[in-house]
Amino acid sequence: MFAFTVARRYLFSNPAQTALLISGVALGVMAFVFITALIGGLAIRLTDDVTANSAHITLEPETRIARVLPSPDAELAPVAIISTFQRRQIRAWTSTVSLLRSHPAVSAISPQISGSAFLVKGEAVSPVAVTALDPANIDAISSISTEIISGDASLGADGILIGSRLAENLGLSAGQPVLLRTDRGIDRLLIVRGVFQTGLQSLDERVAYLSIQAARPLFLLPEGITNIEVKLYDPGGAREVAAFLHEATGLRATSWQQKNASLEGALDAQSQTGTLIQAFSLISVLIGIASALSLSANRRRGEIGIMRAFGVSGSFIAAVFVLQGLLIGMVGAGIGCASGFALCSWLETLTKPDGTMALPIAPREGGYVAVFLLTTIGAVLASVIPAGSAARLDPLEAIQQ
Repeated sequence: MFAFTVARRYLFSNPAQTALLISGVALGVMAFVFITALIGGLAIRLTDDVTANSAHITLEPETRIARVLPSPDAELAPVAIISTFQRRQIRAWTSTVSLLRSHPAVSAISPQISGSAFLVKGEAVSPVAVTALDPANIDAISSISTEIISGDASLGADGILIGSRLAENLGLSAGQPVLLRTDRGIDRLLIVRGVFQTGLQSLDERVAYLSIQAARPLFLLPEGITNIEVKLYDPGGAREVAAFLHEATGLRATSWQQKNASLEGALDAQSQTGTLIQAFSLISVLIGIASALSLSANRRRGEIGIMRAFGVSGSFIAAVFVLQGLLIGMVGAGIGCASGFALCSWLETLTKPDGTMALPIAPREGGYVAVFLLTTIGAVLASVIPAGSAARLDPLEAIQQ
């Protein structure tokens, strides 16, 4: 294609200007990649921090609401009373667990009994949220065993795990007995098998773990469970999976996004801000390309006039400048994507003294295909104005100048 050969010669005729223009495009693309990877990495880190010690989806029985019964007496409307003592429970939980195990998005399942209780040590009393689970699957949702700072995570039939703040408040340590009094009015003496420390005050001060076998008589649940917690391979798909599980089981399925609506709003605002920054960086790149090609067309007015005088069509002249924009966009975008990936990969290796990442950056989230296509298409569009100007140039006027 002769137009491509002419476009390439125009670019190589002034290598310094071409190199500067391509460098500008590459820097803009690299900034786009860095911002995209940083925003994506921050979203991943925040999601991991929120869901590290909690479930992505929680399945519970539907909330029962008192309803008005039909009555011929309009002045007296009887109401179906709901017992506040009878605990809501999932009776056919084994079939639900089987369904969850067959779902490809599910990575871990933890049937649980949750309830309220008091820990009593002498005259000291502290309320606790009890979570009873399968001791063989204790780390399914939260890595409890790795957070043990005293004792171990072997619950057994009479063991209990408590947080460090709770142990400090009650003067307890691993191996000591403590009285557990549940909201069902049942007392039992248990042994503190281990003390954990997560760094979250709400967990370290208010949560205790039991085995399901130990919790059943304490909470009067000989067969059922109160909730099933689920982990997914991709936390971002929690809403869709929760909707499917609700339809399939009839249970209330709550995703982690519903429990952390404020965080989701913050992530959306952060994403929108990042999009604006990305748009401005691309616009600045495209303005630079359009300006450089306009200057090139003005500098080559004489050459263009001679070509037009020899019968070269305006469409050919326009194609030359559009192809210049295409080459500049493709080469600059390619260099920018490669440089941006190298920069993000290097930043990912930087760590703080405690071993954590210095920047929450994710190189794989750089949006390389999108920025390459947008920059290339934008460069072609940016060259349309100078291309049209060059194509409309009057041959006689150009030669006279």
